[in-house]
Amino acid sequence: MLTLFGVVTVVFLLFTVLPGDPARMMLDQNEDPEQLAIIKHKYGFDQPVLTQYAYYLNDLSPLSVHQKSGDHYTSLTSGKYEYTKLLSVENQTLVIKKPYLRESFQKTGKTVVAVISETLPNTIVLAVSAITLAILLGIFLGIISANARDTWLDKLIQVISTFGMSVPSFFSAILVAWLLGYVLHKYTNLNMTGSLYEMDDFGEAITIQWKNIVLPALVLGIRPLAVVIQLMRNSLLEVYNQEYIRTAQAKGLNQRQIVWRHALKNALNPVVTAVSGWFASMLAGAVFVEYIFGWNGLGKEIVDALNTLDLPIIMGAVLVIATMFILINILVDIIYGLLDPKVRIK
Repeated sequence: MLTLFGVVTVVFLLFTVLPGDPARMMLDQNEDPEQLAIIKHKYGFDQPVLTQYAYYLNDLSPLSVHQKSGDHYTSLTSGKYEYTKLLSVENQTLVIKKPYLRESFQKTGKTVVAVISETLPNTIVLAVSAITLAILLGIFLGIISANARDTWLDKLIQVISTFGMSVPSFFSAILVAWLLGYVLHKYTNLNMTGSLYEMDDFGEAITIQWKNIVLPALVLGIRPLAVVIQLMRNSLLEVYNQEYIRTAQAKGLNQRQIVWRHALKNALNPVVTAVSGWFASMLAGAVFVEYIFGWNGLGKEIVDALNTLDLPIIMGAVLVIATMFILINILVDIIYGLLDPKVRIK
């Protein structure tokens, strides 16, 4: 909880001190002082920074205080909140509500929650596809590399994984899009750009284009794939030196039985750590990949919001990603307990 509060504070202060006036950007080239004053009053920009911060916490908090005055920023008559009234004292009302991430500056009348709800599922689908590819292929190649230690096959896999870790995502995205989506398009039938949902040629219906996920998922999964290979190999080699593995070998079990029955489960702990971190970072790190491939996810939405200084969307997206980081870390602790009884919480 304290971590999330710290994130909220840092995000607010960071984007509050950014150069540029969001109110002027919302009016585009219109410099009408009256309209400017109305916009600033509506969004609380005419208040001191500490007051704006209090308003922001009040919007985010499920338990919040609101003024009965109709022209006040926290007024319940504005229609911003769906709430349940708990207590009313003089001009103030205590309510319970959903966290309010405010409205987009540029998409008139559209809430940040609505924007994130439209784009986050696409990013999650992309991240899950990429991390699934990295896990399955990474564990498989890591096992092969460990069992073929110091052979040409082991060295080849190590070279590939090292290359995968060293190539930046934005470079590999451009390279893969050009090679597989343009040069070899007639063989792969894959597009350089495209999202999960696209309008058909007649403009009558939206269809799911699963093939558009192949290239961005491949690019996004390259680096975690390389990490999983290295961790799986090193962890498995360490487990092979344990006494119970020698006992299993002495009993006459073959290598496949030793790996799947005894070694693999105990070798997965560092892999789980890496996968959890990479999956959480994918939700934020998919920005370049989504933008290059035209994937309509949260990362692309963040880039568009940065270009237009749409602060509520940027701040809301960062908070959602931070919350998912925290939840994923909690889930990892639970998985640790399942994999290793020694770290299981009593």
